[in-house]
Amino acid sequence: MISPSSWMPCSPTRGYARSAEFQAHFSGPTFPVSHKVHKISRVGESRRQCHGPPVSQPTSSPTTPLAIPDYRKFWLARFAAVIATNGMVVIIGYQLYDVARSEYAMSISQASFQLGLLGLAQFIPILLLTPIAGVVADRFDRRYVAATSMSIDLCIALGLGTVTALGIRSLPVLFGFAALHGAVRVFQGPALSAIAPNIVPVALIPRAIALNSIAWQAGAVIGPASFGFLFASSHALPYWTSTVLMAVAATSLLSIRSLPPTLGDARKAHPLQQIVGGFQFVWNDRFLLGCITLDLFAVIFGGATALFPVFARDILHVGPEGLGQLRAAPAVGAAIVALTLSFRPLEHNVGVKMLAAVGVYGVATIVFAYSRELLLSLAFLFVLGAADMVSVFIRSSLIQLNTPDDMRGRVSATSGLAVSASNELGEMQSGVAAALLGATGAVVFGGAAAILVTAMWSKLFPEIRRARTFAPQYRPKDRTRETAP
Repeated sequence: MISPSSWMPCSPTRGYARSAEFQAHFSGPTFPVSHKVHKISRVGESRRQCHGPPVSQPTSSPTTPLAIPDYRKFWLARFAAVIATNGMVVIIGYQLYDVARSEYAMSISQASFQLGLLGLAQFIPILLLTPIAGVVADRFDRRYVAATSMSIDLCIALGLGTVTALGIRSLPVLFGFAALHGAVRVFQGPALSAIAPNIVPVALIPRAIALNSIAWQAGAVIGPASFGFLFASSHALPYWTSTVLMAVAATSLLSIRSLPPTLGDARKAHPLQQIVGGFQFVWNDRFLLGCITLDLFAVIFGGATALFPVFARDILHVGPEGLGQLRAAPAVGAAIVALTLSFRPLEHNVGVKMLAAVGVYGVATIVFAYSRELLLSLAFLFVLGAADMVSVFIRSSLIQLNTPDDMRGRVSATSGLAVSASNELGEMQSGVAAALLGATGAVVFGGAAAILVTAMWSKLFPEIRRARTFAPQYRPKDRTRETAP
């Protein structure tokens, strides 16, 4: 599934993908911040403070996050970074597949398997570094963490542009840069995801999430579509463009007011304890666990994006320009839904709607697999992206509104790890399945698996079905979710 994650994903691979820290004042009319920290002595002992330090009501409260200058800077940074990241991921994948077919004379199945290995190359650093990235996002100013990550990614884009301009067509080189890109994204995701709730009032967080999704999905449209045409013009041009966009993103992010960490007593804990604490927190909360793992398994089996180069080059015969359109179509659907949700957020029966959205995602995936016409393929990828956006919006809102501020970095990292795992392992699964079943068979299998996962999770995690609103509600001691009124 596509998500603003990140993080992930990822992968934005998905991305077609996902946040927090409260401190200083807002620009313009000031919002005094109180640093009242609630100690959490044992997971589930007391009702948590889920939104960080309370914000006193100003005389004139903003009605939209875009009325807050710091949020506008954050949105621009996210938008520019998403364009750069998504565009770069698409071009790396297409280059790798093309090099495998042309320079190494691999068959379609063999080259498809290389795409699976590409996902694995990006996932290994994500698996190893994500727990650390969550702690870093909770212990340091998240602006600096994200901006540093963007600056390193800028250097990676420069390296890819240089290698491409020199005509070096090598699979090991592309795999190496892809692994570095995956490692850098690990630190960018949790930090970015944790910033927005710290610069907007609690009441506006769902709207901010929708606007964040618009930035993600709009970037996921513009990046792949434009980079495909840039690549057709000059193979190195997409990477030069990514370099400029990353510079814009880092600069915009650093112009936001300081956001010191709000770990409180938790900051005194050993970093290893903090890492374990993040996973333990999610594991002990069945509601959060169900939301995160639903996305994880649905996308591991249901993602089709890794095989888009195969469909573009050898099934639909539309080349790199068509590949950009395939990657952009789900993001267009997601962006339209995100824009709608920014004005009319979902409020009722959110759990059932999230499950239904994942089911629709699976059905659209199956229809896409059988399509042999570009327009029909784009239409169902549009539906796929729209359904994914509904799921992402609900899941992101539930996670952010049910997590205390001093845990948001680690919980975001845990969620981001699941997103990245679903993206990168999903790519590997798609590549292996395509080698065994062919590209069409692999995508059909994935769509059917997504539908099956939806049915299973509705039974295994009834807390999801019972969720009526985004309001956090807990039973004392055992942390079992209550049904929202």
